[in-house]
Amino acid sequence: MFRPGDVVVYTKTKHTTSPGPRAHDIEPESRGEYYTYAVDKYWIVDRVDTDGIMVRTRRGKSHLISPEDPRLRPAKWWERLFFRSRFPTSAAAVDDCLK
Repeated sequence: MFRPGDVVVYTKTKHTTSPGPRAHDIEPESRGEYYTYAVDKYWIVDRVDTDGIMVRTRRGKSHLISPEDPRLRPAKWWERLFFRSRFPTSAAAVDDCLK
């Protein structure tokens, strides 16, 4: 389903005292000052292995994600259009710029 170079969206669950501006599905704890919420992460697929899908963040970090993970999905066309600055550039584009 995923190929290298595909842009994907991963919905990451976070737990802090103050949700950021991109947080959604915010739920306060029953007692305390903490919130549980979700944040969409915009990543690119570097490679697909038998172990899983290796994705890369905009800052260059890599994560190995299971292809069956329900929080991982292909980016919709409107996300690619409106949030294109949030996706990392492909490795091929970076290599072309360095030449």
